[in-house]
Amino acid sequence: MTHPEWTCPKCDNNEFETAEMRASGGALSAMFDVSNRQFTTVTCTRCQYTEFYRTDTRSIDKVLDFFAT
Repeated sequence: MTHPEWTCPKCDNNEFETAEMRASGGALSAMFDVSNRQFTTVTCTRCQYTEFYRTDTRSIDKVLDFFAT
């Protein structure tokens, strides 16, 4: 994907990929394997430099994560 206003801060490339990543935020979340933090990642296709942007996790997602394990 390309975006005219985005350039990689490491290599000045303007092509990137996006993905989502979930992480637990504390001991209880980790113990029950519940992901309560969600991030969107933007990765440069040339040098693989990656930036993380925190996004909101919906409450239903938390519940489904808990019962899916």
